[in-house]
Amino acid sequence: MTDSQLNSIFDKPVDRDIEGVIKADASNALGTEVEEYVITHELESRLESFLDAYNNFSSANGVWISGFFGSGKSHLLKMLALLLEQRPIDGCDIVSEFMAKCDAAENQILKGALAKAMEIPSESILFNIDQKADVISKTQLDALVAVFVKVFDEHCGYFGKQSYIANFERKLDEDGLFEKFQQAFEKSAGMTWENGRRRITRVSDDVDAAHKQVTGSSQTKVMDAHRQDYRLSIEDFAISVKHYLDTKPQGYRLNFFVDEVGQYIADNVKLMTNLQTIAESLATRCNGQSWVIVTAQEDMSNVIGEMTKAEGNDFSKIQARFKERMKLSSTDVAEV
Repeated sequence: MTDSQLNSIFDKPVDRDIEGVIKADASNALGTEVEEYVITHELESRLESFLDAYNNFSSANGVWISGFFGSGKSHLLKMLALLLEQRPIDGCDIVSEFMAKCDAAENQILKGALAKAMEIPSESILFNIDQKADVISKTQLDALVAVFVKVFDEHCGYFGKQSYIANFERKLDEDGLFEKFQQAFEKSAGMTWENGRRRITRVSDDVDAAHKQVTGSSQTKVMDAHRQDYRLSIEDFAISVKHYLDTKPQGYRLNFFVDEVGQYIADNVKLMTNLQTIAESLATRCNGQSWVIVTAQEDMSNVIGEMTKAEGNDFSKIQARFKERMKLSSTDVAEV
């Protein structure tokens, strides 16, 4: 058989570049990733269970996706983030694509659940936690929440690299003064605020001048004061997310899709309990409007079992919070 004859039996060119590993944060081939995503029989049941929980929130707002390398955890996480947000993708209608996949699988229950989920307006924050983490020791008590705060600040348009600067920006924004401050700063410093905040110690006088102009305050060393006063906490993070959701239509959701969280927390008990507290605080403050969907190579019961054996801690709370668990196995190539 010639190459042209071989190529003719396939719907798509087989000599194109095919990415062997799907990365959660990569956006260079979204259309292809959506079009070529396969809903296997195993995945159908996992999606039905998740969508039922997502559409009918009771108390649990955490989802734990587990499976070994190659089982499709990151790909599933990415598809859920794109689908629930209905993010526009050049050359691809993600809603139509997935509805067609449900038709191909002859699963009208899944199709109906998917349609109901997409009626809920939402935004997705998708990230690989190890990539987003700054050079910070995982033994620090706030290592995990620091990453959540960083990606949320960046999503809001603030300076996620330094959370105290982002907090300064958020307060100005809440008072309706952020835009005026940026204009005043640019006039004083001769550079945009986006550039100035990256070298904050060099432009402290310009910050003071702009701050005084828009607020009327005579305070000096404004950023030093914000740095000293700022404290990172899970409760404040959850409150900030709630305030963000309050600016949106009723029922709006902001969901966090976190890749490789299992690898990040590893056998660190404190990080595991912090993950539980983050999900719990978001559920309490936001009443189901903010979900935490994570991936890990290990099944949650295995991770908790090892930690419990080593530390003697009770992880019943995190098991209740991450009640929805999607365990994936490496699917047979013939089915795909």
